[in-house]
Amino acid sequence: MNSPQEPSRTSVPGSSSSPNPPAPAGNGPEDLDALAESAAARLGISPDVAELDPTKSFGDRVKTVLIGKPRDLSDRTIFHTLSLAAFLAWVGLGADGLSSSAYGPPEAFSALLTPEGDFTYLAIFLALATAVTVLVISACYSHILEEFPTGGGGYLVASKLLGPRIGVVSGCALLVDYALTITTSIAAAGNALFGLLGTEWSFGNLGHHECKLLFEFAAILLLIVVNLRGIKESVIMLLPIFMLFLITHAILIFGTVIFNAGAVASTAEKIVDEVSTGLNNPSVGFIGMLLMFLKAYSLGAGTYTGIEAVSNSMPVMREPRVATGKRTMMYMAISLALTAGGLIIGYLLLNIRPMEDRTMNQLLTEAFVHELGLPDWFGGSFVLVTVISEGLLLVVAAQAGFIDGPRVLASMARDSWVPHWFANLSERLAAHNGVLLMGFAALGALWITGGEVVALVEMYSINVFVTFSLSMIGMSRHWWEVRGTSPVWKRRLALFLFGAVMCLSILAVTISEKFMSGGWRTLAVTGLCVMFCFAIHQYYDRVVQKLMRLSSLLEVVAPTGSPTAGQPDASKPVAAILVGGYSGLGVHTFLNAIRFGPGRFEGTVFLSVGVVDSGNFKGSDAVDDLRKFTSESLDTYVDHARCLGMPAIGFMSIGTDPVDELEHLCVAVKKQYPRAVFFAGQLVFQKDTWYQRWLHNETAYSLQRRLQWDGVPMVILPTRVK
Repeated sequence: MNSPQEPSRTSVPGSSSSPNPPAPAGNGPEDLDALAESAAARLGISPDVAELDPTKSFGDRVKTVLIGKPRDLSDRTIFHTLSLAAFLAWVGLGADGLSSSAYGPPEAFSALLTPEGDFTYLAIFLALATAVTVLVISACYSHILEEFPTGGGGYLVASKLLGPRIGVVSGCALLVDYALTITTSIAAAGNALFGLLGTEWSFGNLGHHECKLLFEFAAILLLIVVNLRGIKESVIMLLPIFMLFLITHAILIFGTVIFNAGAVASTAEKIVDEVSTGLNNPSVGFIGMLLMFLKAYSLGAGTYTGIEAVSNSMPVMREPRVATGKRTMMYMAISLALTAGGLIIGYLLLNIRPMEDRTMNQLLTEAFVHELGLPDWFGGSFVLVTVISEGLLLVVAAQAGFIDGPRVLASMARDSWVPHWFANLSERLAAHNGVLLMGFAALGALWITGGEVVALVEMYSINVFVTFSLSMIGMSRHWWEVRGTSPVWKRRLALFLFGAVMCLSILAVTISEKFMSGGWRTLAVTGLCVMFCFAIHQYYDRVVQKLMRLSSLLEVVAPTGSPTAGQPDASKPVAAILVGGYSGLGVHTFLNAIRFGPGRFEGTVFLSVGVVDSGNFKGSDAVDDLRKFTSESLDTYVDHARCLGMPAIGFMSIGTDPVDELEHLCVAVKKQYPRAVFFAGQLVFQKDTWYQRWLHNETAYSLQRRLQWDGVPMVILPTRVK
């Protein structure tokens, strides 16, 4: 990042490397300046520009301790430092899929236990179908990574292949889904960890449930702080938990299958007998068993919820991104298929039945330890470690909501479906606005549902398959449209058609089964979110259409000929104008500033800040590209002014917070051009409303308040929008 005391000066044709020296004092305005300085000295008022206070406030120090020091954007290795290799991506994103084994398989297996009878003999088919579904959806998303290597997931796929209106439906479904990812994971973690304590446990005047809720609220707040530090830091901190889960659950699943290998023949025979009995039972029959199987299969939809995460997180993958993403997807698919399918088989082999005070995975672990006949101290320790690792992994799984939710928000912000400031990055290069929104939305969902995992899973799984279905339909359409142009189009089309039918079937059954018991909440919230996005998009479209009129100004006032002026004299009054990219709005501000003081200014200084956001921070060369774009835009403004006979020069800086960067830049320029008056443009609407202030940045007003303290004069010039 450029030093505030030495702002970078853009190179312009014919410009010198240093400003003109101050002119000697004499009779005239300089005498008035000397008189003002003398009077200010007698009154104890410093006439100089205020130095920025290098000391940090208590709040800033706390922020640094919790979140960390700002990133250095001049470090070309920073993207490599922040990006995730396949293994770390598996930890940060695969945890969401693996952790769903805490509620997906139990929900599916429990659905086979009905008042009409025990259909758990279908569990072997359920385990196989679950594993196949994981592999199919993962294969589909691996091919999506090839077509959309920059990421974006279901939102980008639906937007590009089915149209932006369908895309916003997928995007809203993902936003609600990722907020519920956090809530569901944390609530399931609370169930797992507090299940070890028993329902009789309490603390002071707080009962078991109240203590569990407090733990869940605290866990979400902690994750908000962790994610404000940055993605890679949060993943590395949680790596030991992920590895502990893998080890303990591998022992549990493979141990259960191996030590019950002798019972496989008798279990298979029992399953054949029960299937035969069901087929011959007039009240059940083939149709009855098929419907029961489809119901259990659909209600286990929570098992597949983490597969989308990799596609949404391609920007944080290490180069080569597609290869890293596909490898991460492979790790996730294999681990999730084995874990989910293995747990369902374990429930069947050890005859596990759901209980209110403990999770089914805890019951399975206890049954496994009892079957081995381990000493109480050793068996109890294994149960404790296994359940704790599962609970903590669920906390890790909430990371997917904090990693991917803000990225979807940023993508939608760049397309003007949500407020543009959701694309901003913090000084730690984290999408802080999105992190905060996801976190507080998760806290709200936790408060409304009281942390009931069953209700949350019902809400959660619907939107997952809305996005899955739209992605599969979009990719099916894509491969049909390019048929004959690729040697693999038939195989890909068949794969995505199969995936679309499968996902739509699960979605239909899930909605029909869970609509009245909570599914309607998801559809209602998602629908409101879609309406909200359409309203924002319509508003931004109207503003853009009005601002396009200013673009015609470029043709009217376009300079002709070559630049005739040089750099402004540092001792003369100059207009310092804050601009962005070269546009009609910037030219409008420039001309208004000159008109503001006719005949007063004898030069122009243009200042611009290149803002690094989630849209342009894509790799190690992104900051250089942004610096080049900002420099070229400034050169255009400088040439424009010089062609009009006005001496001009440009200064720039690069950062994540435009107000901070502009403040430092203005103070530094004021020292170099002490008679400068600063100007900034601001959109002004005929009828000022709260939502206009919310949807547009207040950079000019915020900067003006800061510069007032620094002793730097600044004028805000209105750009009226009717």
